This record gives sequence, C-alpha cells and structure tokens, in this order.
Amino acid sequence: MLSWIISSVHLLTLGLGLGSAVARGRALSKVKEVGDLSSVFLADNLYGGAAFLWISTGVWRAFGGLEKGTDYYLGSNLFWIKMMLFGTIFLLEMYPMITLMKWRKKLKKGDEINLKSCKELSNLTYAQVALISVIVFIATAMARNLYY
Repeated sequence: MLSWIISSVHLLTLGLGLGSAVARGRALSKVKEVGDLSSVFLADNLYGGAAFLWISTGVWRAFGGLEKGTDYYLGSNLFWIKMMLFGTIFLLEMYPMITLMKWRKKLKKGDEINLKSCKELSNLTYAQVALISVIVFIATAMARNLYY
C-alpha cells in the first residue's frame, strides 16, 4: 500500500512540476515591472514544492525498499541517464533559483531589482521543461523494463 501511495504522489507531482515550470517560464517572459513578479514567485514556489516531492518520493522509491529495489535502479542504464538529466536540470536551475531568492530579499527591503535577466530565466525554465519531458519517456521505458 505504501509503495502505491508513494508512486502515485511521485507521478502526480509531474502535473504540478510541469505546470508550475511552464507557468514560471511564461510569467518571466511577461515581466515588465516589479509588480509582475508576484506570479513568477507563486509559480516558482510551486515548482520548488514539486521538486521537493519529486526528489523525496524518487529517493524513497529507489532506495527505501519499495518496488523494484535499489539493485534494479543502480543496475539500470536508463536510471543513470535519468540521473544525468536530473543533474542537468539542477544545474540549469541554479541561476534562476539564486536570482529569484535575491529578488525576494530585495523586494522585502524595498531595493531596486534589475529585471533584464527575465528572458534568460524564462529560457532556462523552458529548457528544464524539455528535459523533464525527456525524463518522462525514460521513466516509462524503465517501468516496462526496456533497454535495461
């Protein structure tokens, strides 16, 4: 029963994660002034929440004695491809994450925010969306024991 629940949460997080990433990318592309950042921050918070759920349920599924077991995952080439893509997403997220954290602090202090990087942050977010989509294909191949 626990395995089913954790798996379900992991899969449901896909909707939250992809939806919030697309929303953040779209909101960033529309920023014209500081007042437009509220929708960026909301989508970013949801994306961060999804990342937490993905990582925690994914680690639990792979290494917590659920489902196929640790040996299956560590022995799967597709798992390692997924992890490389995840690492790439994480690296791509560093700049937006740090930038948005700085902007939140500046907003609280009433400091000026330079919005020139919004387009670049949007593009980085959409690159993450593409990589998440590739991970879905790899995950479904893993679930069917393809290319093990």
